[in-house]
Amino acid sequence: MIKSLKLILFITICFTQQLISQDEEAFFIKDIYEYTLSDGICDQWLSFLSDSIGGRLAGSQNALDAVDYTLNELKKIDIVDTVYKQECIVPKWERGEKEVVKIFYDNEEMELNALALGNSKGTGENGLTGEIIEVFGLDTLNMLGREKLEGKIVFFNRPMNPKRINTGYAYGEAVDQRVHGASRASLYGAKAVLVRSVTTQSDDLPHTGVQTYQEDVEPIPSLAISTNDANKLGVLLDSKKVMGYIRNTSQILPPTTSYNVVAEIRGQSKPDEIILVGGHLDSWDVGGGAHDDGSGCVHSMQVIHTLSNLNYKPERTLRCVLFMNEENGLGGALAYAKESNRKGEFHLAAIESDSGGFTPRGFTCTGEPSVLPKYLANLQKFDVFLDPYDLYLKPGGGGADINPLKSQKGLLIGFKPDGQRYFDFHHTEADVFKNVNVRELKLGAASITSLVYLIDQRGL
Repeated sequence: MIKSLKLILFITICFTQQLISQDEEAFFIKDIYEYTLSDGICDQWLSFLSDSIGGRLAGSQNALDAVDYTLNELKKIDIVDTVYKQECIVPKWERGEKEVVKIFYDNEEMELNALALGNSKGTGENGLTGEIIEVFGLDTLNMLGREKLEGKIVFFNRPMNPKRINTGYAYGEAVDQRVHGASRASLYGAKAVLVRSVTTQSDDLPHTGVQTYQEDVEPIPSLAISTNDANKLGVLLDSKKVMGYIRNTSQILPPTTSYNVVAEIRGQSKPDEIILVGGHLDSWDVGGGAHDDGSGCVHSMQVIHTLSNLNYKPERTLRCVLFMNEENGLGGALAYAKESNRKGEFHLAAIESDSGGFTPRGFTCTGEPSVLPKYLANLQKFDVFLDPYDLYLKPGGGGADINPLKSQKGLLIGFKPDGQRYFDFHHTEADVFKNVNVRELKLGAASITSLVYLIDQRGL
């Protein structure tokens, strides 16, 4: 009887302690949101990155200016133990002069809104001309063959599927023609490619983005045109022969040195377990890289800033990493993972924000199959804390910059804001600070900070 009473008392005490702990954690998350929304400064950082520094293509002076700026801002945060630059080698591509794309038909002439795609070869000073042939995907090239494509300008006009609710999926389905179109068309003797911008929006803004050349093909110029112009060109090609003139002076220069920016808070009781939060500091050279991915960088910086101002002392090591060269090479991510593996580090969790500064929806998670089910099951126990903020936790992707850490067998987590408007601005001149809602940006930072706090307190 006495033993039974002692057992009941023990269980009651444990249960009571658990409830007290949950209450404390819930109240601290409330503090995180209140502080971030009222006193967070992530919008100030983003305004400077986007409007004062501007586009931050890896290898450019703007990218180096962004490194120095964020490094100095992170040094101002009291809780940070160390802030440093981590060297990485990045490609260097320059856009050159403003691109010119014109089409000619029935004695008419029309100029199209265009941007060279990243890493594109230039046409040379005089430009090039050729008949335009419309295709709707890479497979169409195989059907047409060299006989119909040699010497032509290939126009990839497959739209991003507007029927998809998840815009990220729709982007993934359409982007292959941008990334691989030039290489595949070159195999059949094409002299250049035009690519429909990857967005569901109908407007006059061309969207740039990376494209790659296979080693065994002759590089040819590749440019994106706006969706409105793609629609007009498609209609013309239904009934007319259309000639095109393209001029761009883009060039690839030798690789150069750039840097990741790393800020670390050493954990008190479990310093060898690292919780990383990060975004990529580089952006394309058009616009200001506000959503892609200035927002992810300032989200990550705000995590450290908020915890510092709430006098929080982490149990595990917290690390804010601003990666360089996500857009056209992953030089920063690969350098970070290589050095981390050399040191024998273990990232218990890595959280990446690279989907814009929109209203937060939740987090998706991935990892090595041997550990993912256990980690995910434990992570989903945090639902009780995150449900009040309308945040989900479910399987999915982590992110390009944290993916090289997968071999360490921690949990890779992607922050997921609402994606319906992201591709309206993605890789365009419209990706500037005025197109970011400050409240939504701060809500994202508070969401990520809350998850970092829960993982630090409870582990996985």
